[in-house]
Amino acid sequence: MKAFAKLIYFNILGWKIVGNKNFSKDIIKKAVIIAAPHTSWHDFFIGLYLRKITGVKTNFIGKKELFTWPFNYYFKAIGGRPVDRTSGQNKVEAIAQLFKGEQEFRLTLAPEGTRKKVTEWKTGFYYIAKAANVPIIMFTLDFKNKQNKISEPFYPTEDKEADFKFMEAFFEGVEGKVPEYS
Repeated sequence: MKAFAKLIYFNILGWKIVGNKNFSKDIIKKAVIIAAPHTSWHDFFIGLYLRKITGVKTNFIGKKELFTWPFNYYFKAIGGRPVDRTSGQNKVEAIAQLFKGEQEFRLTLAPEGTRKKVTEWKTGFYYIAKAANVPIIMFTLDFKNKQNKISEPFYPTEDKEADFKFMEAFFEGVEGKVPEYS
């Protein structure tokens, strides 16, 4: 399957990987991975190819309603974890708890929180990383240049504003599948 994924990703789709090509997987077993810009359902499949090629085990969260028969088997097999999104809960803490008791857990999230254009990122991923005491690894979904650029692990500081400026700069000029949503 890895050879097939490489064939599709590199040869058929023409993509490339730039930067931290193995997501520091040998030293970082737990992290929040942010993927941006998230503008299309195609992003999910690019992420799956990237995961297969690099051999990095990653996870994602979805509303618990998605994890019903028959889809629950597939979503869990590819690293999905259900989350209860009803109001009145501390979702950041609930998601941060997913890291506990796991030897390896890399949670991939879209900082925009949607596929539509946003003016500001959501902050949940940042607070999840802080609560779980794990680094953030950034990767681009750059359809214009057909590349996934991957950062070194970044540990959030106590200066949220500076941290967001640093992270947003990593994605400067990156264009998603739907450019007007980038």
